Amino acid sequence: MIQKSLPALALAISFTAVSAQAAERSADELAFREIYKELVETNTTLSSGSCTVASQQIADRLTGAGMDSENVQVMVHPDHPKEGNLFAVIPGSDTSLEPVLLLAHIDVVEAKREDWVRDPFTLYEEDGFFWARGSADDKSMAAIWADMFVNFAKDGYAPSRTIKMALTCGEETDTAFNGANWLATEHRDLVDAAFVINEGGSGRTDGTVDSDGVGNVVVQNVQVGEKLYQDYRLTVTNPGGHSSQPKRDNAIYQMAAALQKIGAHTFPAQLNDTTRAYFSGVGATRDDAVGKAMLAVVADPTDADAIAVLDEDKMYRSMLRTSCVATMIDGGHAVNALPQSVTANVNCRIFPGRTPEAIMEELTGIMDDPAISIAKVREDKPIAKAPPLDPRVLDPMRAVVEKYYPGVPLIPTMSTGATDGLYFSAVGIPAYGFSALYHDPSGSGAHGLDEHISVDALYRGRKALTDLVHAYAD
Repeated sequence: MIQKSLPALALAISFTAVSAQAAERSADELAFREIYKELVETNTTLSSGSCTVASQQIADRLTGAGMDSENVQVMVHPDHPKEGNLFAVIPGSDTSLEPVLLLAHIDVVEAKREDWVRDPFTLYEEDGFFWARGSADDKSMAAIWADMFVNFAKDGYAPSRTIKMALTCGEETDTAFNGANWLATEHRDLVDAAFVINEGGSGRTDGTVDSDGVGNVVVQNVQVGEKLYQDYRLTVTNPGGHSSQPKRDNAIYQMAAALQKIGAHTFPAQLNDTTRAYFSGVGATRDDAVGKAMLAVVADPTDADAIAVLDEDKMYRSMLRTSCVATMIDGGHAVNALPQSVTANVNCRIFPGRTPEAIMEELTGIMDDPAISIAKVREDKPIAKAPPLDPRVLDPMRAVVEKYYPGVPLIPTMSTGATDGLYFSAVGIPAYGFSALYHDPSGSGAHGLDEHISVDALYRGRKALTDLVHAYAD
């Protein structure tokens, strides 16, 4: 008799569970899983992967399903051969209707095998979750869009409104090539649309799950606008000297003092239409001090007591204002010498309506040290206007939320991070973040270790997004 080791036995049990779960899935769900699995297991990191390979794989699936080859393009910038993007279009019959653009990014954050419980580039289905790098961010949405186009092609779907899809590369590497920016600025006619549906808005559970691993979703969000990402480089130089004879004007101390001032500074609280709707909506669902503070700050954005309550939560604190934080520092050249140069990076997420130049001027005043120079790390980041709370876009979202998450509110939110929707909003194409997926309060592990997404969330979100596109395009 051959006895299995405990790890092997556990793996066998896991595979048996996956097989049993797969047997309960419909044929079209299994086909979707294959697209998702292939995309997740195709390495698309900047260091060693290829978005071009992933884009071509999806293009082959689309043409194999019956799409005309002229409506499917793998678009590769000549200077970035591995950072290809997929563009596809299903023409509509009514030319009076502007197209809708479905957007997702297929590149992922780096992941080291030795840091993860499982191989980050192998899709695992365990305990009601899919585990892998990109399983949530953002290959879940990219696979849903790709699968949707495959099924539309197989079914011969003829929409009234033209449907476009762009799966892009470079969202996760801010200073590298960005496919969404390239398409929006250099191929505007190709991607032009009435609006964009992108990542950025998702649901949240209360942290509980039922016996089938289904989370209790309490809210769904739609992202309507986002903060502007901007890095600033601070630099201080000094003649230096021998460490045995210290001087008062030490470059490291000067930089440390400046960063302490920035760290102690709180930018003033602000509201816009999106955050006002968010705090109103969430506040109405909470009968606690936080809920009351949300409603109070909507009534009076200068209410110091309400702001103090919300500032205890790092997300709410960030939603209320511009935030700046030191993220990197480098200085000195020898352990026995006074430092001659020190640099630091300060990362700011700027509240819509404020400019990078204005924030740079404010940081200069906060530091109050002419010896420290400040410069923007990037000069080409566009400033996007938050899209309107357009009922023609939001009402169909509310309808699918009610269908697939009965009784759960859809609440507009402003992202404190950054998405590729910025590049489309910047050229006048409103971008909204809505996935119909969900995560528990601890998040999905995106950008971190052991990234995952609920199996139920993925399959339910797939159905909801398909219904949403039909609502826009039929």
